[in-house]
Amino acid sequence: MDGGGRLDQPLMRSRNTAGDEAGTPYDAPAYTRAGNGRGRARLAAWLPSSPLRLSDDRAGVARWAARMLRQPPPGVGVAAFVLLILATLAYGTVEGQHIPAVITWAKDVRDATANSLGFRIAAVALSGEKEISREEILTTAGVTGRASLLFLDADAARARLLANPWIADAAVLKLYPDRLRISITERHAFALWQKNGRVSVIAADGTVLEPFVERRYLTLPLVVGQGAELHAKDFVSIIDRYPGIRSKVRASILVAQRRWNLRLLNGMDIELPERDVEAAIVRLAALDRDKKLLSRDITTVDLRLSDRVTVRLAPAAAQARSDALKESKKKKKEGSA
Repeated sequence: MDGGGRLDQPLMRSRNTAGDEAGTPYDAPAYTRAGNGRGRARLAAWLPSSPLRLSDDRAGVARWAARMLRQPPPGVGVAAFVLLILATLAYGTVEGQHIPAVITWAKDVRDATANSLGFRIAAVALSGEKEISREEILTTAGVTGRASLLFLDADAARARLLANPWIADAAVLKLYPDRLRISITERHAFALWQKNGRVSVIAADGTVLEPFVERRYLTLPLVVGQGAELHAKDFVSIIDRYPGIRSKVRASILVAQRRWNLRLLNGMDIELPERDVEAAIVRLAALDRDKKLLSRDITTVDLRLSDRVTVRLAPAAAQARSDALKESKKKKKEGSA
């Protein structure tokens, strides 16, 4: 120091003629080196010796990569282990086809949490059920002992209910915090439908309600043929207006999805026209009332033409009629002789 208390040398040495390094910094105090030296050393260990020359100095890049392989960053091992466990669990879940079970478990946990907060379904009000039991409705809607009102999807529950053929319409209403209201409109058994030798119970709109026939449905009208389930309502309504004909009908048969035939209980077939069906039924009822047509030994009554009625006799009746005609002709000849 000089006499005025100042340093007699600068903190940075200037380049001299002897070739000293320019701008060499003054050594930092000891406390600074002790605090930051370790961090700088760790940073230097991870970086190439000359970052500015990284694209050119391939040897530096190689040394840097080698350091990473020899000494990975802290925490990498733990992270890799966790990722390995998660990947193993995911692979086992998918390969073992346990995804539905995992989803069910997650839903149960979610519902249990909601139930603990007061959203358990404590009361369910049902209305409109007759053919379907209460248990079936609740199961179809997804209302179980574990389900919570908070996470119950009312739209999805309604869609599941409408998938049941007996249910024509349904409404699901959530009343917080713990009540549920379900109202349904059922279809009614309308007729029996036979197709390819199999008989099903159908509703008026053609929906198949049951693929089998219980004893209580045996008195329903029987319709037969492809498409008969869709056209049965209009045709059966016409037949129902004529009880004398309806009581003799065994089955209504749709022919080529265009017109109907009636098969009577005595085996007689009534061929109806494609149009003006009711007019043909009126003629048939009049012929039966006046001439007892449906009680005769006839196999077929053809009403397809509006200006005539054609009948086909049973084989025995046809033979008797033929013999009667021959006998009549024979008598005429004998009389003329």
